[in-house]
Amino acid sequence: MQGGSSGIGYGLKYQARCISDVKADTDHTSFITGTLSLREENEVHLIRLSSGGTELICEGLFSHPNEIWDLASCPFDQRIFSTVFSTGESYGAAIWQIPELYGQLNSPQLERIASLDAHVGKINRVLWWPSGRHDKLISIDDENLFLWTLDCSKKAAQVQSKQSSGMLHYLSGGAWDPHDINAVATTCESSVQFWDLRTMKKTNAIEHAHIHNANYDMKKNHILVTAEDESGIHIWDTRKPKSPIQELPGHTHWTWAVTCNPEYDGLILSAGTDSTVNLWMAPTSIEDEAISESIAESPAQQADPLLNSYSDYEDSVYGLAWSSREPWIFASLSYDGRVVVESIKPFLSRK
Repeated sequence: MQGGSSGIGYGLKYQARCISDVKADTDHTSFITGTLSLREENEVHLIRLSSGGTELICEGLFSHPNEIWDLASCPFDQRIFSTVFSTGESYGAAIWQIPELYGQLNSPQLERIASLDAHVGKINRVLWWPSGRHDKLISIDDENLFLWTLDCSKKAAQVQSKQSSGMLHYLSGGAWDPHDINAVATTCESSVQFWDLRTMKKTNAIEHAHIHNANYDMKKNHILVTAEDESGIHIWDTRKPKSPIQELPGHTHWTWAVTCNPEYDGLILSAGTDSTVNLWMAPTSIEDEAISESIAESPAQQADPLLNSYSDYEDSVYGLAWSSREPWIFASLSYDGRVVVESIKPFLSRK
């Protein structure tokens, strides 16, 4: 099914690549995003969907000193988030806290809780464990995986352990297993590597080329979805890494991002440099086929995994985030700084 966007828009002042659901905000459907300007002062926008679901409201606007290349909201504290940033010459990563009085027109400055300053090379990603309160963080640079202990009350982060990915691997990102606090997957040019954080040793790998992004299924154990340059989207059972259990065609250009719905099994969003967001229904077992019937409206949609294609974008789409509070809502972010929030309720059957 092809279609434009009927969503609610919000414009950032500059270009941007990353957006995150504010999972810890249980009272509002909120997202946080940051800009990517080399010459101008960058901004972090805290935005929420109005109670009527008709507009996006800026809840807080904060200055950020550098280009934001990665941003993630803390899953257990709505005022805390992480960024990876670049000065144009070097990279850094930090944990920030939004001040309590952020609802005023001229918002006060962000407070830097901790700097993740053990990295030497280019930092690519900071990961929070998505399933609850945890005092550990993961940061990933081109060559190393770091496990940190974070103490927000003392405003300190300490390296607990570090491991090199090896000479042949160039790390680009990763995902923390929501079902196993000791398991993390890292992505690189030619593979996905699985790590046990207790030993900081690799436990397995998917040898596959040109993986941009990976995301674990929040509802089902052992399921990992990857976004790949030319081969689209692959769904893996991590216990059987030799071949994917399902393949989706992806996008007409690079498939850049994938994310699994936090509530509905098999429901996947993907985004790419073809200026499109795709909504997929991809059940991974016979049991899930029954679930898919509650998502798709017609037999034709059940046969076609592509439920909808949102194509009303003027630039590449790099950022995707499902709402944890209202899992039928998602936000997308295109490189030109345009946030669009959509509802997939038309694809959910009436109960």
